[in-house]
Amino acid sequence: MNLYELFSECMKIPYAQTGISANYAVKREGTTLYLFFQGSNGKNDWKSNLDFPAKPYKRMGKTVWFAHRGFLNVWKEIEPMLEKDIADPYFKSIVITGYSHGAAIALLCHEYVWFHRSDLRNTTEGYGFGCPRVFWGVRGKKLKKRWETFLVIRNLNDLVTHLPPAFLGYSHVSKILKIGQKGKYSPLEAHQAENILTELAAYETK
Repeated sequence: MNLYELFSECMKIPYAQTGISANYAVKREGTTLYLFFQGSNGKNDWKSNLDFPAKPYKRMGKTVWFAHRGFLNVWKEIEPMLEKDIADPYFKSIVITGYSHGAAIALLCHEYVWFHRSDLRNTTEGYGFGCPRVFWGVRGKKLKKRWETFLVIRNLNDLVTHLPPAFLGYSHVSKILKIGQKGKYSPLEAHQAENILTELAAYETK
């Protein structure tokens, strides 16, 4: 799938819910596992979005790093639902996709796959459309490697991709693909799914 097709699938696929605000979908195509995470869908999601004090993520070996508490709590609700599929040796590649709130969860899922499926590090892809910042603090080269194959897609002027603010210690940890035209949309309009789709369509035809 190209980026337009992947985002389209992310918007239309039926989602399962676990916990209060954790929505995910699984799609299996041959030996490729697709994992999708839904954008903000109700007040509980927004509570998670705004719960941005940093929380230590301690289960990834000796390295301790910090993440947005609200997003991390949501990922921990979903993790048990996906661990069996992620661990399945039948899958030779994994594609992880999320939008907005779901993009933040996709970023955390990507790191989980990197750690638990070291055999798939070269065949795991992650895409965060309109992704907010999740990582807090200073990241070294070892940490940065965990998201080398994760891509943040930012429709220029998208406000959500600049939150939480950098002055609070948050940053993006991976490559950012900028699409669209600066000033074409307001900061909130640039985040709307239909406008991201429009700009992805234009990007794919370049």
